[in-house]
Amino acid sequence: MEPTVLLVTGAGVIAFLYSSVGHAGASGYIAVMTLCGLAPAAIKPLALSLNILVATIACFQFWRAGHFSWKLFWPFGLAATPLAFVGGYLELPAHVFKIAVGVVLLVSAAQFLLRPPRESDPKPPKLPLALGTGAGLGLMAGLTGTGGGIFLTPLVIMLHWAKTKTASAISAMFILCNSIAGLAGNISATKAMPPLILPLAAAVIVGGVSGSYLGAQRLSPLVIKRLLAIVLLIAGSKLVFTF
Repeated sequence: MEPTVLLVTGAGVIAFLYSSVGHAGASGYIAVMTLCGLAPAAIKPLALSLNILVATIACFQFWRAGHFSWKLFWPFGLAATPLAFVGGYLELPAHVFKIAVGVVLLVSAAQFLLRPPRESDPKPPKLPLALGTGAGLGLMAGLTGTGGGIFLTPLVIMLHWAKTKTASAISAMFILCNSIAGLAGNISATKAMPPLILPLAAAVIVGGVSGSYLGAQRLSPLVIKRLLAIVLLIAGSKLVFTF
């Protein structure tokens, strides 16, 4: 298969899978683009651009289904967005950081596969904790070229801060805000726009619309947790095994 065809097909499949759990797919896009030999300088802004498209779609689908909570979201988003800009601007030799984060994601994936957390009455975090969590995850999102939802969703579910579909809904908005900030920071540093955006955009729009519709309207919380485990496996493996 031609590299461009593989890249476009892979992006569409990733968008479908990730959007079903309220994510946008940056870590998956990064893995496929690395596999296809794209230049490292192009990967980060391209992944963030595709993230913006898919996160916008996922936000709409989960909001329309009634799962979004502004009260839960705003402290995370307020603290994360400026730190995502900083992370997007920085280019750090972060191999050890990425491996550590990847291991955390793989452990989370195992937890969701082997013993998914039960749905229970949510207990939202106190404001200082939510702000601190948002700031830390925003910086990690910018540094890794993702939207941060890959970190936020499992944290919210495991700590019972929200039910599964609400966690997916706030993560989609979290990803959208962080991806816009991260892309702005990256463009400020590089003065360049990502290549190959049009064919990839078409693929992720198709995947994102279908995947987010299923996640918001059709899939059970348990199925979403299983899919989330697959997403975490992909993301964790990408961070640990690609450089």
